[in-house]
Amino acid sequence: MPEAASFVLETGVEQPDAHTLHPDTITVAEPKEQEVLIEVAACGVCHTDLHVIKDEVAFPKPAVLGHEVSGIVREVGPGVSHVVPGDRVACSFIMPCGDCRHCAKGLEDICENFFNHNRLGGNLYDGTSRLSRNGEPIAMYSMAGHGTYCVVPSRAVFALPETVPLADAAVLGCSLFTGYGAVNTVASVQPGETVAVIAAGGVGLSIIHLARAAGAERVIAIDIDDEKLALAQELGATDVINSAETDPVEGVTELLGHGVDVAFEALGSVPTVRLAVDILDDGGRAVLAGIAPVGHTMDVDITKVVRRKLRILGSFGAPASTAMPEVIRLAAEGKIDLEKLITHRFAFEETGQAYQLLNERKILGRGLIETNPALS
Repeated sequence: MPEAASFVLETGVEQPDAHTLHPDTITVAEPKEQEVLIEVAACGVCHTDLHVIKDEVAFPKPAVLGHEVSGIVREVGPGVSHVVPGDRVACSFIMPCGDCRHCAKGLEDICENFFNHNRLGGNLYDGTSRLSRNGEPIAMYSMAGHGTYCVVPSRAVFALPETVPLADAAVLGCSLFTGYGAVNTVASVQPGETVAVIAAGGVGLSIIHLARAAGAERVIAIDIDDEKLALAQELGATDVINSAETDPVEGVTELLGHGVDVAFEALGSVPTVRLAVDILDDGGRAVLAGIAPVGHTMDVDITKVVRRKLRILGSFGAPASTAMPEVIRLAAEGKIDLEKLITHRFAFEETGQAYQLLNERKILGRGLIETNPALS
């Protein structure tokens, strides 16, 4: 069983903030059946982890966070044959069990065992964690990637071609994976459609990038940060609206003469969800991909939704078995610009500082912890 340097979120912290993570040495158990032990090359910095750090999303503690991982396979458990030790891999943050009623229908993105065992309990699917400290279990948020080693259910592990940089590939497993699910699986964006993306952070920028790749004719980025809007244009936005300076509903109407076919909400707040509905054209689709703090509810005009035949759709990741190979293919073919999407890179010991910068809205695109540069 390897010892892993990891950043741990402790229990008993009265007011968690982005400084709460601290380095420690923990024990990582060997992989069990249909599991893979990975030496981590890199792990993404995601706002969902920040929600857990700030206690806006309930999760057991002590815990190791981090759910956007790439690395090298070091050991495989019984029943694993699609990857072998030495393989370069990226992992999807949704780790489908393959056995529950949703997985049986192909709805891996709402796998019951993933949510019930992992996101509620911090465990893998036998009801236990693979992490411990002095014999006491430590909760795993997805695969617990903010460590030098992690154990991942095999259905969430995907081999990488040599043409995809190993460290950069970490962001394929959440930011791009979530964006792909929103654009291709839920919205099914068609060539020639008009799209708006509200909040040009890591996921929002991925949605912009992928919407253009899907053939959207106009992609309007909406944010309050001019630097993020400039980056959105580099990644494919045809138009930008600074909503701190211009009413976005009026701005969209001025650009198009009407609303958009699809509006993506990538922040997770009551005002931005309402805005996603308000900027739709008749018959349009509002796709909600941002995670909101617990208890926040939608505030939309019901009559508008009914009379204008609007659709409000939730999107959480994607089916891993089909979406991850497609995201990896797009990266291998150069259709995803990982260098532009990753705007901030951090050393492993800077993990706490990375989340502080994320909390201060100072990370423009995606932040990346380069856990072990020697592997890349």
